[in-house]
Amino acid sequence: MLPLWNFLFLSFLHFSCFTVAFGAAGDSSASENPFTPKASFVRYWNKHLNREIPNTHFLLSKVSPLTAVESASFSKLAAQNHLDSRLPSFCSAAKLFCFPDLAASLEKHSSDANFAIYLDKNFTNYGSGSLGGADTFKNYSENDNVIVDSFRRYSRESTGHKGQFSNYASGSNVVDQSFNTYAAAATGGSGEFNNYNKEVNVPNLKFTSYSDEANGHGQTFTGYTENANAGEQSFSNYGKNGNGVPNEFSSYGKGSNVMGSDFSGYGKTANGAKDTFTSYAFDTNNPVNGFKSYGEGGNAAVDSFSSYRDQANVGESSFQSYAKGSNGAEVDFGNYGQSFNEGTEKFTGYGQGADGQSIGFKIYGRNTTFKDYAKQGVTFKRYNESLNSAETAQVQATGSRSNKWVEPGKFFREKMLKQGTVMPMPDIKDKMPARSFLPRSILSKIPFSSSKIGELKRTFHAGDNSSLEAIMLDALQECERPPSPGETKRCVGSAEDMVDFATSVLGRNVDARTTESVNGSKKNIKIGSVGKINGGKVTKSVSCHQSLFPYLLYYCHSVPKVRVYEADILDPNSEKKINHGVAICHLDTSSWSSGHGAFLALGSGPGRIEVCHWIFENDMTWTIADS
Repeated sequence: MLPLWNFLFLSFLHFSCFTVAFGAAGDSSASENPFTPKASFVRYWNKHLNREIPNTHFLLSKVSPLTAVESASFSKLAAQNHLDSRLPSFCSAAKLFCFPDLAASLEKHSSDANFAIYLDKNFTNYGSGSLGGADTFKNYSENDNVIVDSFRRYSRESTGHKGQFSNYASGSNVVDQSFNTYAAAATGGSGEFNNYNKEVNVPNLKFTSYSDEANGHGQTFTGYTENANAGEQSFSNYGKNGNGVPNEFSSYGKGSNVMGSDFSGYGKTANGAKDTFTSYAFDTNNPVNGFKSYGEGGNAAVDSFSSYRDQANVGESSFQSYAKGSNGAEVDFGNYGQSFNEGTEKFTGYGQGADGQSIGFKIYGRNTTFKDYAKQGVTFKRYNESLNSAETAQVQATGSRSNKWVEPGKFFREKMLKQGTVMPMPDIKDKMPARSFLPRSILSKIPFSSSKIGELKRTFHAGDNSSLEAIMLDALQECERPPSPGETKRCVGSAEDMVDFATSVLGRNVDARTTESVNGSKKNIKIGSVGKINGGKVTKSVSCHQSLFPYLLYYCHSVPKVRVYEADILDPNSEKKINHGVAICHLDTSSWSSGHGAFLALGSGPGRIEVCHWIFENDMTWTIADS
């Protein structure tokens, strides 16, 4: 047996040699602790791919930044199911996407207030019982990452009080706002939402019992969630039992992508309500709006839908028990649903049991289902009108209705990938919150199943029916969805899991590729020298796309029959290299939907053309490595 000092000396020598070797192969620092998640992944890559990972490889930046001590400590907490006890420090150290815990608030402000450069607050009983005055939220929570604000009983039972929300949360990433019993039982006054959540990535907005039992308290929504991406808006019992409450929605959701709005019990049993929807969901991609029991049992309501979903791409609206059992309701649909690609409207129990209603459809769009619809007091004028002349001319000239909802350059043909081509490049910037993978030692101890959503909610402090709960469920359900015919798929939350999946599909001689930077985005670019991966042979790849989840999560799937290219991207004027892009061309599009954005942009249809696109920032494609 070796003396103790000999054993310690040999152990130190082995540790030092290992550290230097790792520093040379996988990291710029020769003093990297070999027990960190990053060091562990470098060893995993080197062993499983039989070659050293370059210290500039972009995948290294996504590995958990936890130190060896932090990793061990949080792994122990995860094993004990106690990560929730140190969630803020865990989220910060592991670089995760977590919602802040809002502190309770019982503040009452007797004078006018001006909120600027403010975020993550709980406004409970704020302005309750106020007499006159105004509160201004201007540039509130602007250009931030994760915004969580709660307005509970705000301006409740106030008189003549005015709330102004201007440029609220504009340009932010993930926004969660809850307005619960906002202005309930208020008399007079108004609420103004101007440029609210403009250009937000994932808005999740809830108006519950907003202006409930209010008297003459009006609301205007102008430029609300304009140019936003995805997200949901919920109006539950909005204006219920109100009296003379005017609401105006102008340019609501204009230019947004896949926006959903749910109006449940909106204006129910109200008196003299007046709601105006002008350019609602105008120029939007696939808006989904539900009106359930909207205006039910109301008296003398006036609703106007002008240019509703005009120039939108497909979309769906459901009117269930709209104005049912109402008295003297007046509803006007002018230029409703004139989408270029047919959407779907469902009217169930619309106006049923109503008395003295006047409902008119003027220049109404296509593809509509009426069920149990009121037979009296309904007029149809120029209903189901055909395409207008301008649209008809475009269809005849291009073979497609419109490509205005698909960003220029998002999809292109393979022939464009040649030196000298000038083409638009879409915005390839990653709009997801910055996050990191988890080490396997922690990831393996956190459940990943919709059946375990309760445990996940406790771990990440997600409340019932909260935005975070919805976000996690969306990702889990997509990951649990059965694969399409011929597809192999897996969701991965660690770098090691991603390597395992890629090698299971393609073998060990693989590499991950992505576009070098976002330079050239939203501008015209010029293609420089072009390289063909695997000599331009038709091959298969593994594409990995981010999913929104507290830790970095990728949806990876096999993609058959593709060609992958690398190309220098040049400034079209100076011809200087500004980027190095990776593009993938899908040669078999036969299983794609006929409404896919690629066919909107390029014309044609499934199986008739190949479709190419750039690999966006932080997405990647795995292919067989060039020898």
